[in-house]
Amino acid sequence: MSKAGPYEGVTSSQEAMERAMTSGNGVLRLAPAWVPRAFCTPGKRIRLHPNDYYPLGKDRGGIDERWLASAIRAENGPRTDPFEGLSLVVDPEGGVIPFDEFIAHFQDQALGTLWDTHQGWPMYSKFFDNQAPLPFHIHHRDEHAALVGKPGKPEAYYFPPQMNNHLGEFDYTFFGLHPETTRQDVLDKLEQFLTGGDNNITALSRAYRITLGTGWDVPAGILHAPASVCTYEPQAACDVFAMTESWSNHREVPDELLWKDVPEEHHGNLAFVVDLVDWDRNVDNHFYSNRFTPPVETTASSQGQGWTEKWITYRSPSFSAKELTVQPGSSVAVEETDAYGLICVGGTGKIDGQPLMSATMVRYGQLTCDEYFVTAPAASAGVTIRNTHPTEDLVILKHFGPGNRELERDRLTLPLGTA
Repeated sequence: MSKAGPYEGVTSSQEAMERAMTSGNGVLRLAPAWVPRAFCTPGKRIRLHPNDYYPLGKDRGGIDERWLASAIRAENGPRTDPFEGLSLVVDPEGGVIPFDEFIAHFQDQALGTLWDTHQGWPMYSKFFDNQAPLPFHIHHRDEHAALVGKPGKPEAYYFPPQMNNHLGEFDYTFFGLHPETTRQDVLDKLEQFLTGGDNNITALSRAYRITLGTGWDVPAGILHAPASVCTYEPQAACDVFAMTESWSNHREVPDELLWKDVPEEHHGNLAFVVDLVDWDRNVDNHFYSNRFTPPVETTASSQGQGWTEKWITYRSPSFSAKELTVQPGSSVAVEETDAYGLICVGGTGKIDGQPLMSATMVRYGQLTCDEYFVTAPAASAGVTIRNTHPTEDLVILKHFGPGNRELERDRLTLPLGTA
């Protein structure tokens, strides 16, 4: 058996997969998937041990992301671990199973109808945890991403209070462009990118102050520079982008990140980068109303006792997310229409008898009991989540793929905007 990052005993055996599926009755425990970024400085809020934020040596950068329910791998240059960014299912007898291979093995037994429509798990979420804001950048729409063999990448943000004991250096996110901005304005800033120094492209944008416990919808094609706030980010399952800001995080942004997902024949063609911009959405006079995402209590939650559930990501057709809070001593039988991943960000409890507890200080390579994936049959049968802590709320974030049927029903009666 091979090794995946810090984890020993990677296995793709059918016996291990069947054992993991049956032992938890379709509720799969996942190992933490830590991702470094060479152009970032960790904010140290994702609960790694303070000594473990730089475990991979020179030039790899610090760990400022944790990927959740991920069936894809990160793209971090030639030294990237072959399993980097990929979630790993914990085998109850030891070892770990690549999540993408697990899904491919069980297919609709794991994903239900999502397997028929997507032939895989089409989203993931992450914690982004940078001490400084990210550079102004863009994720490709489908038609541009297809030119490099990838899907487009819409994403969304939610800012969990439990993960934000501080807000970093700059708690504002730049989104979109001023309505007066022209294509030539953007092209001029990109030309300055290549000359060195700060191209000051965010002067063309607007900064919005971040409020904890709320979120934003960010369709593909929108320019943005995320704040230095620890962020829960549901998104489409790909790692496609182009950086457009030349100075960020107290250093220059390498030219290669501007051209990262630009077809080779267009390298040097700045007009192609400008074409990545969804102009109507970037200069929208009602950007705040159309993209801001306050939490909305679910219909099911309004009928419950001892627990509260809210939609926290709901505008995108590509994914959705909820926040479930269970009060001390209470439990809830959760039935969902679709498979989902979950991460516990506060408290201690059980999920169908398995331990469920938020992490406090994790060593790099250590397993946790804070992350699970609930397969479609287990989700529809229902799982019981119980808060065993005498005083603290149990808080769970749940991420879903496209076409969530409960969300579509709730749209009929709740103020849930769309993209």
